[in-house]
Amino acid sequence: MEIHKKVKYEEELDSGFVDEIKEMSRCEEIDECIQCGTCSSSCPMAVYMDYTPRKIIAMIKSGFKDEALRSFTIWLCPSCYTCQVRCPSKIKITDVMYALKRKAIEEKVYPSRFAIPVLDRQMSRLIAKYGRNSEMWLILNLYLKSRNPFGLFKMAPLGLKLMKTGRMSLKKESIKDRKQLGALLKAIKEDTR
Repeated sequence: MEIHKKVKYEEELDSGFVDEIKEMSRCEEIDECIQCGTCSSSCPMAVYMDYTPRKIIAMIKSGFKDEALRSFTIWLCPSCYTCQVRCPSKIKITDVMYALKRKAIEEKVYPSRFAIPVLDRQMSRLIAKYGRNSEMWLILNLYLKSRNPFGLFKMAPLGLKLMKTGRMSLKKESIKDRKQLGALLKAIKEDTR
């Protein structure tokens, strides 16, 4: 990925972005970031990121919404919580990354055939509908919607081995009371608004 440097004027920045991310992540401590770099030096994936976690926090605080949401960093976060545990300002960095992912998916600003948002969307859809995740159907939807469907043939031997050992099934698993789950998810969605 090539990074293009561009001057951005203050009126182009989104001053409300930091408040939006604070609310989505339930992390009011973002303003207390001292830019020490502990999060970036702790992150096992930092070498692969286009912006380090420290820079992402700075972007959020400064209103660089587009840059933060279009960054590959948010998709590479392994959710290991190392940055969060070591942060001297107690910033919930992993929760902030989750909020950025949700916002990027909501605004459809992620790479079009990028597997991670597709996986997230398909898994969320399966869980909301059935209350459980059926791996076979998740993988099938992932390959059909984000990758080359012929890649499924490459994965077929592994899938067959998993089926033989009972580790994966064609059956869509479901919970008993899906209506109650629907009511719970609806209440959560209303609460986050």
